Amino acid sequence: MRAKVFCLAVALGLFAGPLFAAVTVPNIFGDHMVVQAGQAVPVWGKADPGEKVTVWLGGRSASTTAGCCGKWMVKVPPVKAEGAVEMTISGTDSKLVFRDVLVGEVWVGSGQSNMQMSVKSSRDAETEIAQADYPQIRLFHVERKVAGEPQDNCNGTWMVCTPENIPEFSAALYFFGRTLHEELKRPVGLIHTSWGGTPAESWTSRCALSSNPDLKCLVDQWDDTIQKYPAAMEKYKENLAAWEEAAAKAKADGKPEPSKPGEPRGPEHPHRASGLYNAMIAPIVPYGIRGAIWYQGESNAGRAYQYRELFPAMIEDWRAAWGQGDFPFYFVQLANFLARAPEPGESEWAELREAQTMTLGLKNTGMAVIIDIGEEKDIHPKNKQDVGKRLALNALAKDYGRDVAWSGPLYKRVHFKKGAAHLWFDHACGLSTQGNAPLKGFEIAGADRKFVWADARIEGKKVVVSSPQVPNPVAVRYGWADNPECTLTNASGLPASPFRTDKWPGRTAGRK
Repeated sequence: MRAKVFCLAVALGLFAGPLFAAVTVPNIFGDHMVVQAGQAVPVWGKADPGEKVTVWLGGRSASTTAGCCGKWMVKVPPVKAEGAVEMTISGTDSKLVFRDVLVGEVWVGSGQSNMQMSVKSSRDAETEIAQADYPQIRLFHVERKVAGEPQDNCNGTWMVCTPENIPEFSAALYFFGRTLHEELKRPVGLIHTSWGGTPAESWTSRCALSSNPDLKCLVDQWDDTIQKYPAAMEKYKENLAAWEEAAAKAKADGKPEPSKPGEPRGPEHPHRASGLYNAMIAPIVPYGIRGAIWYQGESNAGRAYQYRELFPAMIEDWRAAWGQGDFPFYFVQLANFLARAPEPGESEWAELREAQTMTLGLKNTGMAVIIDIGEEKDIHPKNKQDVGKRLALNALAKDYGRDVAWSGPLYKRVHFKKGAAHLWFDHACGLSTQGNAPLKGFEIAGADRKFVWADARIEGKKVVVSSPQVPNPVAVRYGWADNPECTLTNASGLPASPFRTDKWPGRTAGRK
């Protein structure tokens, strides 16, 4: 329940003349919220121009004066609290009080359908829901919406994590947050903002896209689409009317119904460049956070080479908007998927995984590899528990100082010698295979670029790959398929990331 606004003088009509507006804040502030520990706490909103606003939180305070447009923002000094505190926001004639506020770790979770996938749709849903009684985990779900310009508010309410509140919440984000809470014994706030089927450009600001020569085309394409939308919609209505008449006639004649015309994309389409950034990211900026997790890429697989530029640009865009420096950003590599046998050759999904791996070059990033827990016939694997845990391992190791393994083997270098490829890896302690299964997933090629399945063996911290069909190898690939069968892990049981040693142009090179 949001705090009550006390405007006694206005409500009682004790004076004549212009009425003062009540001080307001976006919906990201409310009862049961979690504010980030160890950082100054940004609080912002609107009031009358020139009005003094003071924010109190856990015995700390900050004041400011609303600007000429009525906007204001303060940063309350870092708060230390063992239990719940109140946040009070006072203007000249109004006051907001938010209760049951916790100081802890705040994370944003975003992406497309695999981040949107709810706890009730995940593995062991009934048991997980029944056990989701965590008073110190708090949940905020941003309502899905598209906007042409950055918005200053969104629909959403902070909730306590209970069996009643968890079923519709993001499974991956919940299992990530639960792991942190159980390991750290601290309150955790989870802000969920995702939309199934959406590409990364929808989550990136117009400024970031337009200022990048390689990404400006994404904005231009959508500007053209929106400009042409009114005419396209009129044409669609004409086609729809003609279809309805033809469908009725086909039914009367006992013939198959003709194909229904598709509605054109318009301003409200969730694929609109920057449309989700405007409506679902901008309203929560710059709420104090520890970092973000991301589960997306399927909708960009057809443009994987472009994703090499787009994904890092999106991360840096968010970091610039929040103004918290290079906050941690951890993401999920695409799982194995598609019901067809893996064969040596090209793969859009493999190229997207490569683009994700390349993004590790950005500071304070990390990747959860799940090439071993996908479902070949379901693009939405139900095992979100391990997804959340592997993301959390990155945070526990890098942000919270825990001595835990956080990555499977990552390709480092190759040396070709006497008809074999010798491969070295980072995170290679105890190279092994899942369940002592045969080592699978490697393919090898010569200068003709024709890949064949290869024999592979583990020698200490390296893997040696060869094939009698390729006497002079020049390239090796591992897990290079939509749905690869690959078994390399390290001693912690974390799977190796798919990779290739060559730089030959892939299937998506040049696509925009």
